[in-house]
Amino acid sequence: MPRKVEELELQETDLGQTAVSVTEIDRSADCGEDERHRIRSGRLAGLTMWQAIFVLSWPVLVESFLNACVGLVDTMLAAGISEGATDAIGVASYFNWFVSLIAVALGVGATAMVSRSMGRGRIAVANAAVGQVFMLSLVLGTVVAVLIAVAAPFIAGLLQLEGDGLQHAVTYLRIAAIGIPGLTVLFSGINCCRGAGDSVRPMVTMIIINIINIAISFSLSGVDLAMTSLNAAGEAERRVLFENPVGLDYGVSGIAVGTCVAWLIGGCIMTILLARGVHGLKLKRRRLRPHWLTIRRLVRVAAPNFVETFGMWFGNFVVLMLVGQLASSGLIGAHVVAVRIEAFSFLPGFAMATAAATLAGQYLGAGSATLARRAVIRCAIVATSIMFLFGLAFLTIPEAIVGVFSQQPLHLEQTPQLLFICGFIQIPFALVIVMRGAMRGAGDTRVVMMLTWLSTYVIRLPMAWLFSGVEVALPGGLVIPNPAPMQHWFDLNPLAGLWMGMCAELAIRFLIFFARFLHGGWTRQRV
Repeated sequence: MPRKVEELELQETDLGQTAVSVTEIDRSADCGEDERHRIRSGRLAGLTMWQAIFVLSWPVLVESFLNACVGLVDTMLAAGISEGATDAIGVASYFNWFVSLIAVALGVGATAMVSRSMGRGRIAVANAAVGQVFMLSLVLGTVVAVLIAVAAPFIAGLLQLEGDGLQHAVTYLRIAAIGIPGLTVLFSGINCCRGAGDSVRPMVTMIIINIINIAISFSLSGVDLAMTSLNAAGEAERRVLFENPVGLDYGVSGIAVGTCVAWLIGGCIMTILLARGVHGLKLKRRRLRPHWLTIRRLVRVAAPNFVETFGMWFGNFVVLMLVGQLASSGLIGAHVVAVRIEAFSFLPGFAMATAAATLAGQYLGAGSATLARRAVIRCAIVATSIMFLFGLAFLTIPEAIVGVFSQQPLHLEQTPQLLFICGFIQIPFALVIVMRGAMRGAGDTRVVMMLTWLSTYVIRLPMAWLFSGVEVALPGGLVIPNPAPMQHWFDLNPLAGLWMGMCAELAIRFLIFFARFLHGGWTRQRV
């Protein structure tokens, strides 16, 4: 005979009051795990697991594609100007990534709190998290914008940029800095929506942002869209696909204006969406005042994530510095073009990681670690299947792919080798993306942080340095000698060797995160 269990939940609000919600759960002796632990509120309430994965992932896949297009459009247009402009946009893109770390870290905390709260039916707690995340993202975004605008010349100098490349980088960074508060609000708001199970509104927002970015950046840059390839003599053959009809020629400044305007409009749209409400989740004015209990809970999850992702960002920035030490101009651009193209292979993995993060948090909030694990495994299967196909494309037609995205001869020569190398690691990379995302969504951010730092600084950087053959110059004229095994044994060019070291680390990183997944400690975290 069915027995009824009443749960009394004490919810703290931003006014220090408490409210009690009573949830009755019908449980019978023969009901299964899926029935006893269904998600109780939000967009995913009552859906089967496969339905929830589909609802969460397809909009995120489209949204991630569009988000990647913002940076890719900037890189493509810069590659139509010069190698120096491409180097400059490449440097700036790494600092745009740094800015997004702040919003994403806050968003991870919000995703964990919102998804757990929605899974338990505690809407007031979720709304408190949204208000605090919005406030923090706006304040921090403004502070970082000022710092980047002031430090732009120093940033460009770190990467050995000179002449036009240096000036282009400073110009882009200072113009784009104006839009940084919009970017932080946009990304943190997107994560709040995802925690509630809504990925459609963020997708629509990113569609609007991309239309704005492409229209303004293309119109102001003066660049024609073209497809380029190297002929038998090693010369670039360019075929114009679409001439720029506007006639303006602001170059890198025009590209930066398009990006800045798109970010500001994106932040405004996300503010309006949250103020109107998303499946019960709502940004309310009274929740914009500091609420220290909620802030502490957010920081407890967000701080380790920021330290983790900052460590990952700084590791990749050191890799970029190694590229700058290769004593050949234009290689930063070739490296960044490869990164931008490879990013499209990540998108299915990140879409599935987002689904895994939300489902892991909501199923754990509903009390089922078994369903949380099952959701992660299913998301991983989908991600590996799609990223495997990208790997095949990188292995078979890398030259044709690069010819679509760059018109510079050096990029056409160097970048296909880099795509070919990363084609081999798409499956382990897909698995580690999904597992890491799920652990973050479950609130296991401290362990994820430690594992990421371990793989980045103990494995990734030493292997990238060793395989590249770069001899690092230190202050005082000191030089760290490099045995350069890949160059001595296989006559591999330094940039390709660097990528081989990075890709080898991704395979090792998969083994590290897989061990944590099997351990199961991520299912027992408190948020």
